[in-house]
Amino acid sequence: MACIDVGTNTTRLLVADCQDGRLVEVHQEREFTRIGKELSRGGTIGEAKIAEVVKVVGAQLASARAHGAREVRGVATAAIRSAVNGDALIAAIEGAWGLAVETLSSEREARLAFAGAAGTLDQAPVGELGVVDVGGGSSELVLGIAPDRVRWWTSLAIGSGDLADRCLHSDPPSDAELAAARAQIAAAFGSLRVPRPAQAVAVGGNLTSLRKLAGPLLDPDVFARCLWLLGRERASEIARRFTIDPQRARLLPAGLLILEAAAELFGVALIVGCGGVREGLLLEAVKA
Repeated sequence: MACIDVGTNTTRLLVADCQDGRLVEVHQEREFTRIGKELSRGGTIGEAKIAEVVKVVGAQLASARAHGAREVRGVATAAIRSAVNGDALIAAIEGAWGLAVETLSSEREARLAFAGAAGTLDQAPVGELGVVDVGGGSSELVLGIAPDRVRWWTSLAIGSGDLADRCLHSDPPSDAELAAARAQIAAAFGSLRVPRPAQAVAVGGNLTSLRKLAGPLLDPDVFARCLWLLGRERASEIARRFTIDPQRARLLPAGLLILEAAAELFGVALIVGCGGVREGLLLEAVKA
């Protein structure tokens, strides 16, 4: 099976087999389509951007089939959910390729992120699990019992793409810009009261790159070390040193700041996860 996820920063493909209730990755692809940046100019996805995304989805659909996927599902997240003409993009994809793309509600996105994170852990967690999914245009915090019993969730209208576009204009970002980004996060999180899980997992588009930079666990010392480094070296140098896409390196400081705030709310260090919305959708499809 395969899932194509049309996100705020990227359009991503996952092809996977399911063996004994667990996913085995066959192939992944990612293109930086930056729909969220387009929305900052007025809330509408332009015709050129729609054409670009349709072309990317078509290429990923062909790739999924070439890698043996007999069923391909499509989802879209925060940018398409909030765009004035998000339906136009969905219709254009279906018209061109026959792929029905589901625009996820905030709640469904949170539940799929939880299922994907819980379902790809090496060991089943003991007690309640917290999940933070940092996307390009929104961040979801979820708490429940693995594999998919969610008892609490919230979605915040802040993500790595829009935060970087609003606050982090320099390369590397200045201390003042990082402080402004922290203020935006504090305003978005407000007086949110979050249940305390036994352990917590971080997922989202930043995480594959972040694992290369930070390792498997995000605790206060790791956050401080990584943010110090990202505030002093250009994105191109970070990309070269850690074999990260330069566009992703540019978004990492914003993603890290959101994850740092989420870890403080959960009251535990964050495990760098391996699965999120796409994995959650495929696990759900297998059980259906």
